[in-house]
Amino acid sequence: MPDAPSTAPLMRLRVLHLEDSELDHQLTLAHLQRGGLDADAVRVESEADYRAALAEPWDVVLSDYNLPGFSGLDALEILRESNLLMPFILVSGEIGEQVAVQAMLNGANDYLLKENLSRLVPAMLHAIEGTLAQRARQAADLALGQSEQRLRELAQHLQASVEAERAAIAREIHDDVGGSLTALKFDLAWIERRATDPAMAQRAQGALETVSMAIESSQRIMHNLRPAILEQGLVAALQWMTQRFERRNGVLTSFRVSHEELPPLPPGVPLAAYRTAQEALTNISKHAFATRAQVDLTIAGRVLSLEVSDNGRGLSQQDLSKARSFGIRGLRERAAQVGGWVDLSSGASGTTIILSVPLDSGGDTEAGALDEAPNRDADDPTSWDML
Repeated sequence: MPDAPSTAPLMRLRVLHLEDSELDHQLTLAHLQRGGLDADAVRVESEADYRAALAEPWDVVLSDYNLPGFSGLDALEILRESNLLMPFILVSGEIGEQVAVQAMLNGANDYLLKENLSRLVPAMLHAIEGTLAQRARQAADLALGQSEQRLRELAQHLQASVEAERAAIAREIHDDVGGSLTALKFDLAWIERRATDPAMAQRAQGALETVSMAIESSQRIMHNLRPAILEQGLVAALQWMTQRFERRNGVLTSFRVSHEELPPLPPGVPLAAYRTAQEALTNISKHAFATRAQVDLTIAGRVLSLEVSDNGRGLSQQDLSKARSFGIRGLRERAAQVGGWVDLSSGASGTTIILSVPLDSGGDTEAGALDEAPNRDADDPTSWDML
């Protein structure tokens, strides 16, 4: 007995057919139906109609090579310029090898001869499958990019929140702890001056020294939390930092600057530069085993560059790839907040970190909010040095 006709439903596809021959169009439809496809096909033959049709969704574009007023390669270029990810198959009665190669190089999925359309359905299905996979990759890449952007924005927000919290804690230390310690220092000095018992005077002197050390520690903590020295300018802040680093760590440290008076910097840039130098010097003291360090601040071509280098042991690839090594990542996120970037180079002769910030970028308003806070006498720890 003959095989029963297939009752499987035909796959329905929308086909845009660039063809100036109605007979060839009908022949193409017959091959599609024979191959199990239910083609909702629209035939166009002019460039204007083709451009208008691209506004609609299509599963595939089939194009003759010779068309009135333009060619199949022109149609492929139009599709590419429209940024539409859509399969394109060139079908022609006559097509040379050079033209076929050029079409594939320009993005065509396949090319066929009209005299041999037996490959048409497999070629279409393969092209559509490949395009769907490419669309899925693009969607995944877009979702990944959006996720990375959200994470970047979250990291920047957290960094700004940390700086704001540091500033708040520093103010509380100054206003509450600092005020109490200063008052206590006054009282102890009064007791020492009026003490008639030498033992009492000696105890008062000892207490004064303890309070002075507590004030100094509080000042150091406040400087680490919120660098009030930045209100004196970035140059003064970096100069103070390098001198203090040299005294505390015994590492010969020099600071050079291209301009003694810097031009006005965008919001957030001074704090980003200060924190970058602070993090770099901290890493030098903890890990580099260096004997010399150099901090250079330059402005050239409207780009601010901060370079911190040392002659230490350098960083290995293993050091840089540690899963929980967030120092460099944090510096890069902080730099991105103000439109800049961080470059790191390391070897046997030492490590160099360079922060670069275009001064026309303007920076991030959230990151720069702390730099724009009004000056307050209470924020200056030097106001404690009254005695």
